[in-house]
Amino acid sequence: MMPSQNQQQSPMNIENFQTMMMNLVYLFTSVVTWPIEMVLRPQYGSEYFSPVTQFGTAVMMLFLPLFTALSGMIPYMHFRTLGLFGIASLSKLFFLGSLVHGFRVWRRMLHMEKEDNSYFPGEPLFFFRWLPFSWWVTRIVIEPAFVFIVALTLANLFILQPSATNYLMFAAIALAMKSYVEWFLQWQMIRHLMNARYMGPIMAKLVNNTATESDLAKAHLASFPKNLPDDIRQSAARHVARAFNPEKEI
Repeated sequence: MMPSQNQQQSPMNIENFQTMMMNLVYLFTSVVTWPIEMVLRPQYGSEYFSPVTQFGTAVMMLFLPLFTALSGMIPYMHFRTLGLFGIASLSKLFFLGSLVHGFRVWRRMLHMEKEDNSYFPGEPLFFFRWLPFSWWVTRIVIEPAFVFIVALTLANLFILQPSATNYLMFAAIALAMKSYVEWFLQWQMIRHLMNARYMGPIMAKLVNNTATESDLAKAHLASFPKNLPDDIRQSAARHVARAFNPEKEI
């Protein structure tokens, strides 16, 4: 929802900028990784990939084969095409998979009782569950490494052409980055709640003008002047508290 013109907007700080950039990284990596995630986690939720991501991936898979074909027409440039399947074959498989998954997701959207969590990324493939790794280690490390090794192996067996190999290797790196961003955002939410609880007693001391230099140093704060009026001190303390917990009105 767009804010009204007369609504006061808070200035963008470093944390907001960092969150915005992480969202952009997540969107970009989701566009790159959707073709391989529909294979790695075929039971993903109906809202796990947004329409923006789906549109971006469809455009990417339409133009990558065209770009690869045109790059081979550049004078004095020679590209190896050893291999059975190239990026055009992956593009065809992607659109075929999109049709199958589209029917599955559409069915879940019509019958919402069939889905508990629409944002669920899906269970990993069965052989990943045999490994003694946690959920996030599997997503951040094991699955991207699996895609990278498979791409390299198929390239050495002359099954994949360099165009398809390069895409899968880059998608593996993007998958690791996307999963890390997902983990970091969830960790950050819990960490901020813990920070707010830690800052509570310090804020109380700051309002009462009893905070020591050691207390303020732990919170990266400077002490207030001793003769500062109480109303200004309380207002400043509330402003600092909002900086540590911006989602909660203080």
